[in-house]
Amino acid sequence: MSDLFISANLEDGAPRPLADRLRPKKLNDVVGQDHLTGQDGTLRRMLKAGRLSSIVFWGPPGTGKTTTARLLAEDIDLYFEQISAVFSGVVELRKCFDASKERRRNGQGTLLFVDEIHRFNRSQQDSFLPYVEDGTIVLVGATTENPSFELNSALLSRMQVLTLNRLDNNAMENLLCRSEKLEQKKLPLTIEARALLYNMADGDGRYLLNLAEILLSLDFDKDIDANGLLKLLQKRAPIYDKGREGHYNLISALHKSLRGSDTDAALYWTARMLDGGDSPLYILRRLVRFAVEDIGLADPQAVVQANAACQIYEFLGSPEGDLALTQLVIYLGTSPKSNAVYKAQKESLKRAKQTGSLSPPKHILNAPTKMMRDLGYGKDYQYDHETKDGFSGQNYFPEGLKREKYYKPVNRGFEREVSKRLDYWTKLRAKKN
Repeated sequence: MSDLFISANLEDGAPRPLADRLRPKKLNDVVGQDHLTGQDGTLRRMLKAGRLSSIVFWGPPGTGKTTTARLLAEDIDLYFEQISAVFSGVVELRKCFDASKERRRNGQGTLLFVDEIHRFNRSQQDSFLPYVEDGTIVLVGATTENPSFELNSALLSRMQVLTLNRLDNNAMENLLCRSEKLEQKKLPLTIEARALLYNMADGDGRYLLNLAEILLSLDFDKDIDANGLLKLLQKRAPIYDKGREGHYNLISALHKSLRGSDTDAALYWTARMLDGGDSPLYILRRLVRFAVEDIGLADPQAVVQANAACQIYEFLGSPEGDLALTQLVIYLGTSPKSNAVYKAQKESLKRAKQTGSLSPPKHILNAPTKMMRDLGYGKDYQYDHETKDGFSGQNYFPEGLKREKYYKPVNRGFEREVSKRLDYWTKLRAKKN
């Protein structure tokens, strides 16, 4: 019987959720995490070595973090104690540490499982350090957030981060088959509806089993199709937090899809962000940046289109203005790409910092006073408009700094024409000097 039911003083005959009744009894039963629990998996190697280090399980909800921790404790005969960072504070932690020390004196080790460990503040996280270091506890934390962002470096350096994957369709089908076997009843779904159920669960095994339990509790005259399933079960909101890592993962996916000229993938990631509740203006601001960073002068109209899309959205709002965002994504995805402007900015700024306060050559300095003229300011300056070809070829770099090339256009889009202009001036400069 589940520890949750024991702690709640529920008897063996009390009703239990399907997800709890199907909770794996051994590591081999954990689905979708073969890279950890398989014969050559990380956890298997730890268990074979007979020593379990402190671990952070990082992964989406419903992927087996709690269950896996519990099975590890059973496998190496450690007392399993579970707390949640959401409901625990310093007092609860102190009780756990004291109980673990007492068990250790009696020859019993403790695996302390901390759910949502990223919710502990820095000082609370630091309180684990001495007990992890002296072996009082084997700490196993679970988090849905990137540990490198949410856990302090001192604690993280003493733990091994193991990533749990969202469940794929094969893993979810395995769970559905187990539920049907346990209940001795087939899910009343067509093939298309069964596939839709996977999508609705979004890789969360616990959520999938909750949906299955609803369906198995009902009787239908015939199998439900996809439309019927949508009507029966509410669509799940995407697992997406606009303020955390998922948000930055999706904008990164959008940016890199555009850079790779995969317009359809860019449209998909844009739709994912909008469906997750991101502000279209946030996405548009990032696309304006993309237009100058990854397209630049390969298509000077890209930034014009980006600014136009921003103005259209601000004027129309959603949902009408969303079409301008979609049009911009398509325009940027199909534009020639160049980061020559971006690289020119970086290289020239780096050189400017290296060379410090070198003065411009005197011939390009203004000389508003007699003293400045006597010092040679403006002497021998050639007014380009009055020269042959409208190009003097004079040096404009500081004295003592050889001419350097920062902007290197690519041979794509409009930059092909820009490159021709630069080559023309380079040849003229060589003739004049």
